Amino acid sequence: MPSEQLQLLIAGYVLGDLSPEEMAEFEQLLANDAAIAEEVAKMQKALEITYAPPEVAPPRYLRTSILDANKHQSQRLSRARPQRSFSWVQAMGVAAAVLIVALGMSNYLLWRSLQIQAEMPQSKPLTFALQAKDANVSTSATLTVNPSTLEAKLIAQNLPALPPGKVYALWTVLQQGAPVTTDDKNAVLTAVFRVDANGNALENIEVPQVYRNQDLVAAVAITVEDASAPQRHEGAPVLIVRV
Repeated sequence: MPSEQLQLLIAGYVLGDLSPEEMAEFEQLLANDAAIAEEVAKMQKALEITYAPPEVAPPRYLRTSILDANKHQSQRLSRARPQRSFSWVQAMGVAAAVLIVALGMSNYLLWRSLQIQAEMPQSKPLTFALQAKDANVSTSATLTVNPSTLEAKLIAQNLPALPPGKVYALWTVLQQGAPVTTDDKNAVLTAVFRVDANGNALENIEVPQVYRNQDLVAAVAITVEDASAPQRHEGAPVLIVRV
């Protein structure tokens, strides 16, 4: 087993956060390898030092040193330096133990987070096929959305070329009462795009979070807007699909 994965298992064992399958696997490794038992003992010891550092009894002469401080200030300072040096050495040892444990736990938590994400079911993509109101017009567009990542692909075909200063705007029209800020047409500007000489476009875009709850989406539409202010939403739908 790679050493990094073994260290993660050791950290999970010390924290008591292994699954039953991982626990069975680790206990088998533990029974067959004394070196692993030593690593477990070291991490447990470091964890104990981190959260419960050993108590250090004060020296017997401390009371006498304090009583004599006013009379022998120079002697007090000379005696304090060795004690202060010992305290710094101890503090550095505890700090090193804390750092080792923190790094081990951080790697373990990151590993567990990636495992959980990999085990989560992925949402099915949503597809919206936009059509022209006139059935005799061959223009169309398709919006495919990944609800988990909110990444989407917009494919438009055979749209008319636009004059300078005009652009196509993609709108998400929401249901009445949806908890999202919209314009006066209850829509959210989702993307602005242009088409090539053949009237086609392929855009990778990010969509609003409402696509994680499809019940909030009432329609998806494309309009022609002024390039300087597409958010005004002054154009009528060129392509639309109602959900």
